[in-house]
This record gives sequence, C-alpha cells and structure tokens, in this order.
Amino acid sequence: MSDIARGLDVSVVTVSKVLRNQGNISAATRKRVLQRAKKLNYQANWIARSLVTGRTFTIGLLLPDIQHPFFAEIAKAVAETVRPHGYHVIISYFEEDPELEVTEAESLVARRVDGLILASAQSPEDGGLFKHLREQKVPLVLIDRPVAGVRASFVGVDNEAIGKLATEHLIAQGCRRIAHLRGPGNGIAEARMAGYSAALAKHKLVAPAEYVVQASYHDDMGYQAMQKLLLTKPIPDGIFCYNDPVAIGAMKAILEAGLNVPRDIAIVGAGNVHYSDLLAIPLTTIDQGTSLIGTQAAELLMQQIASKRKLPPRKVLIAPRLAVRQSTQRAGLGEK
Repeated sequence: MSDIARGLDVSVVTVSKVLRNQGNISAATRKRVLQRAKKLNYQANWIARSLVTGRTFTIGLLLPDIQHPFFAEIAKAVAETVRPHGYHVIISYFEEDPELEVTEAESLVARRVDGLILASAQSPEDGGLFKHLREQKVPLVLIDRPVAGVRASFVGVDNEAIGKLATEHLIAQGCRRIAHLRGPGNGIAEARMAGYSAALAKHKLVAPAEYVVQASYHDDMGYQAMQKLLLTKPIPDGIFCYNDPVAIGAMKAILEAGLNVPRDIAIVGAGNVHYSDLLAIPLTTIDQGTSLIGTQAAELLMQQIASKRKLPPRKVLIAPRLAVRQSTQRAGLGEK
C-alpha cells in the first residue's frame, strides 16, 4: 500500500480505505488510487488483513441445490452485493440432505466465514445446527425457507400469496376445474397449497382430492404427476404448479397427450426462472423476486457483521408478482 501511496500525495490510510471501500474518500482520489493499484498489480494480503481485523472477509452461502435456476440467481445476487464490501462468497450445497447440511455448515464455520446465508432443510425439532451457530456467534440469515423457533433474520417470498395469485389468475381466465401439482413436504409447499385452497374457497370452487398430486420440484416429477392428472375424469382445465420446472414437465405431458396449452389446460408456474419466457409455449408464472431475496439477505448479513452489537432479527417478505404469458392466455378470455 505504501507503493500505491507513493507519488499520489495521499496517505497509506487513505489507500487502505479505498481498497476496502470504506471511508469518505472523494471520487477523484478513489479513481487515482484504484488506477495506481491496477498498474502495480496490487493483491491484498488476506492473511495479514485477517490478523489485523479479526475477519476473513468471506461469507458462506449454503444451498440445497446449485443447479436450480432459483438458487443460482440468488447466488449471483449475493456475490454482487457483498463484493463492493470487499467480501467473497464460499458456496456449498447439500442436496436436500439435512445431515449433509450440518456437515457443510460446520465446515464453513471451521473456515471462519464471517457470516452465513442458508436455505435450510432442517426440521424445527432438529435444532442442533442452529445451536452450534449461536455458540460460535456466527451471523446468520435464513432465506427462502423459514425454520420455526430459530431466532435469525429471514428473507423470502409470501408463499401463500403465490398460491392465491396463481389460482385467482386461472379463475379469471375461465378455469373452474383447477388442480395443483404440489411441492415437497416443506413449509413452502404447505403455504402455496393453502393459498390455492383459499382462492378456490373464495370463489366457491371445490377441487376433488385427486386434483392435488405430489410433484416435488423437478421437471421429471412434474411430467409424471401430470400424467396422473390426465387420468382423472373430468380432466382439469387449469393447473397451478409448485414451481416453473414442475410446470415445464406438466406441459410436456399435456402436449404428448395431444392436448393444447392453454386452450384445453392452462398452466401457471412459480419462480419466473430466466428461461420461462423462451419456451415454445411461454410460461405464465409468479415472479418471487429471486434476485431481491439474494440482495436483501446479503445486505442484512453485512449489517450484522459490521455491527458492534447483536442486532435483532428481521423478517423480510417479498410480494409476488404475476407474469402473464401464453400458457394461460385463452382466446377471448383475457383478464379483466
């Protein structure tokens, strides 16, 4: 840093603040320092910095799945948010296995990450992981999946509102036999199912038990679940799917059966993954503010790390938004 300061007529302290993106430094001075650092190919000594500050300037991001576009988009938003603070992200995943989740979380803590963002698969009864994080005083933000009884900040979407919004849209399109391809056995799936049921009840519609089919969260499961629904009599004229991959699998089964989307069966997904509008039949879906979840979680974690006192947990719920596309746009039945 002294090499950078030399010739710029600034102090080493000023250089340090610029490189750490801290302090009230003018834009002109900041630009000069960064240009000089680039010219000298400056590389921070992270070990020395850690010894001085007591921080590693890394955070852990622990996800159940890194192939799903939802979690990939969250990871991108988290990294982009913490980077200006001089932080890097260590990403790990646990394949929806609660035991592996504990192992991976403990590994991240052992690497002395300064904080952790976690989409957990732990049940409320298995509090061992969160007890360990409390004992280690690791700042924690939960995302996507709240865990009852855990005192930690949470950022996610209003999942019951997703179910209501999707089902209300199908009703507005003239659908009356509305089925639901349900997600895995977690709180998110339960909340979306509750929203679906509430919307049907509001409009005095009744769905027979066979109209709710377990589909998990992958496209192949959506395909298989839709094949079961196509055996019901009468077949549904509208489907609310747990997420977009499930909806894509369902559309494949519908088209293979010689039926038309949306004329015979209208389809709504959830998630608004980046390719939903690029499908042969663009998918109507519920946008759950995926990038915003990552950004808000990262900002909350940065606040916890920077604070000299323990901050009270905060709960941030993102309001879902309907993205209407061809999979529900029936001729002459546009939404009012």
